[in-house]
Amino acid sequence: MALTENQRRFLRGRAHPLAPIVTIGQSGLTAGVVGETERALTDHELVKVRVRGADRATRDAMLAELAARTAAELVTRIGHVAVLYRRRAAEPRLPLPAPAGSGAQT
Repeated sequence: MALTENQRRFLRGRAHPLAPIVTIGQSGLTAGVVGETERALTDHELVKVRVRGADRATRDAMLAELAARTAAELVTRIGHVAVLYRRRAAEPRLPLPAPAGSGAQT
């Protein structure tokens, strides 16, 4: 699911007061981190992830891989903190704004 800019803006606003739930440490992107992110996305839909001790290129690569392995969208990344979103199939908690040009909510 590709997010529109309007939807990303909405999700950034909702994520602002959240504290990071998942931390990627020195060991990097482990199976435990992926599993914990899966659980957090299932419970919350929108989560913050903190990456410790890596340069920018490594952080970007880890976050892109984490998003791919969890089937989530990378909403934004600022410094060492990223926001991931994965919509619940059954009951979405965060109704996203409709994409421009459509009358329905997604």
